[in-house]
Amino acid sequence: MRGQTYNSLLRMGTEGMLHLAAEAFQARNFDLAADIYECQLAGVGDPGCRLELMVGRADALAFGGKMTEAFAVYRQASEVEKLKPRHLANLVEYLSASLGTQHRRAGAPAGRGFGDFSCGLCLSFLLEPVTLPCGHSFCKRCLERERRDRGRPLVCGDCGDTYEAARGFRVNVVLGHLLAKWFPSWYRAGRLRREGSGLYAERKMEAALERYDQAALIAPSDHILFSNRSQIHSSLKHHEKALVDAETACRLMPLWSKGHVGKAQALESLGRTEEALREYLICLSIEPDCTLAKTEAHKLLSEILAPVTDRVPEHISDYSSIASSRAHVKSSISAPVQTLCPGVLSSKSPPSAPERSDGSLENAKARKIHHCLLLKRKRRSTEEEKEEEEEKQGAKGHQKKSKSEPVHGSDSLSSMSTDLMDPTDLECSLCMRLFYEPVTTPCGHTFCLQCLERCLDHNPKCPLCKEELSEYLVQRQCCKTVLIEKLISKYLPSEFMERQRIHLEEMAELSNLNKNVPIFVCTIAFPTVPCPLHIFEPCYRLMIRRCMETGTNCFGMCLEDDLKGFADYGCLLEIQDVRFFSDGRSVVDTIGRRRFKVIQHRKKDGYNTADIEYLEDVKVEGEAERELQSLHDTVYEQALVWVNSLKAEQKERIEGHFGPMPEKDSELQASPNGPSWCWWLLAVLPLEGRAQLPFLALTSLKDRLSGIRKVLLFMAQSKHR
Repeated sequence: MRGQTYNSLLRMGTEGMLHLAAEAFQARNFDLAADIYECQLAGVGDPGCRLELMVGRADALAFGGKMTEAFAVYRQASEVEKLKPRHLANLVEYLSASLGTQHRRAGAPAGRGFGDFSCGLCLSFLLEPVTLPCGHSFCKRCLERERRDRGRPLVCGDCGDTYEAARGFRVNVVLGHLLAKWFPSWYRAGRLRREGSGLYAERKMEAALERYDQAALIAPSDHILFSNRSQIHSSLKHHEKALVDAETACRLMPLWSKGHVGKAQALESLGRTEEALREYLICLSIEPDCTLAKTEAHKLLSEILAPVTDRVPEHISDYSSIASSRAHVKSSISAPVQTLCPGVLSSKSPPSAPERSDGSLENAKARKIHHCLLLKRKRRSTEEEKEEEEEKQGAKGHQKKSKSEPVHGSDSLSSMSTDLMDPTDLECSLCMRLFYEPVTTPCGHTFCLQCLERCLDHNPKCPLCKEELSEYLVQRQCCKTVLIEKLISKYLPSEFMERQRIHLEEMAELSNLNKNVPIFVCTIAFPTVPCPLHIFEPCYRLMIRRCMETGTNCFGMCLEDDLKGFADYGCLLEIQDVRFFSDGRSVVDTIGRRRFKVIQHRKKDGYNTADIEYLEDVKVEGEAERELQSLHDTVYEQALVWVNSLKAEQKERIEGHFGPMPEKDSELQASPNGPSWCWWLLAVLPLEGRAQLPFLALTSLKDRLSGIRKVLLFMAQSKHR
């Protein structure tokens, strides 16, 4: 049956077969994909095509868990031509994924080593914190490095938001002060680290090493210190010391990709190629896009899989150590990755699949290669083996000891004295109360969201340093500073609850649409009719923002009155859209909803408010309803005649602003405000506000229609004169 399947596949042709093999690989049917590639190899003589088919088969075998056969095929492919990165991409992906799974299962802790005070990029203590527009904070140097190395818009490691960093990064003043006060040792170690990095950039290696030695004594659990010190040791050719520091960094923060890159580089400098490959693969399992790790992994795999020659490269001490029980890589990697190429490099490892027709030839080659390598290997002496064993035991003891040490070193929030937790450190400099919804400006200053917005209503500059914030106003990225809000809720719970209670009471008062309803004193508005507004006065900026914050999105519109300030009748408007400008102005699109009568005139924070009651038309029945319907139809026809008599440009301008005239309602008294076309007509008729106002107060649809008819008759008579 299987032979019949192969014959059928062969009749499909090479292109169809390769497409089928790719589909089988995508469907994770790796055995079928490997069989198809093997069938195609039998009839292909071109070296380039044979290489691609062999690599395809090797990839399928590797992903199918048959590493012995896979490495044998990779080795055969390398005899045709040296394998390039594209040939090894699938193998690197498989090995890194397998190693990453085992690395995490081995007990590597997830998350950040310094809890709330960690940088999401380096996973170390937050040094010189900079808050991005999305509200997440990172080390200043980490952000600068990201912008320099990536050469593209920054991506927040916590939320994934992207943005262009046009200006330099400013340290968050409040966070910087808190961290320096609460964690003086870590802060001091961070300053030494920064000084050491500056000296390293100036190539003053010894001085840089001295700074890092001092910092490591203060903060012995900071993986960044050991990672950077490892680089300094490498520059000074102290490769053994570089490896010790790199291993310490990896132990302190196992899921930090840069630590494994540093360890791999140290191992490579010592000629321990296979262990270096393992570290590069672990790095790729943590950060798949790490270009350096991917390039080096491809290079090392290409060297390991290269055909055996009479001269073994000096920096690769032992190819067979990948499969050997003495190798470091095998001690920490389980099948199928632990024996990366046993079928090719070790005659002791049995094949993982039934032997094929050419299996005896492959085994013979394997034995020959293995024998050649054994002859060329520089065996270690008994003293070296003993020394290696002692080092392993010492490393195990050190690892056990490190597990018992606290992650945060000597400074921890739980050990701080209560007097350090001063609520005044987390107060807004504008309202002098505990931060509520804290936001941080691009210049690094933090305020309550509402406090900052009220200041920007009057002046588009930072209230403290007077830096221009026009761009900030346009973007309106008022995201809360996550860390400050978390610190308040976590470590000042009672103060936070009280602050939240006050805020909720204020919002409840502002969201009441019967008492203290905000009133925009400008023109007259009607139900169902659009009313676009240009907002530029600070008091109305505040009013519009509050309407949106409460969720009501509503405010009243009243005509100005010389005696009372505003008229006794008005219309409730609902905000549809807001467009902001760099100077703080905005255009607000609204539409009329309900009519109201003012009961009490008031003021609040510079704008007018009112206690109101809503108006509805009185419904009629029977004969009165039939008379009302007749009157309605007559007035509607008169309105159509007037609208159609307008000049084309006039009509176009009206419809561009208010839309076309609405159709007649199917139910005359369905809406409490009456037919919408009546209000549209009143809005476009050339009447002064004082003449339009009485129509809002009417609760009789008959009286309103009669008034409109009189206006239309007057307009018609005036036109004929």
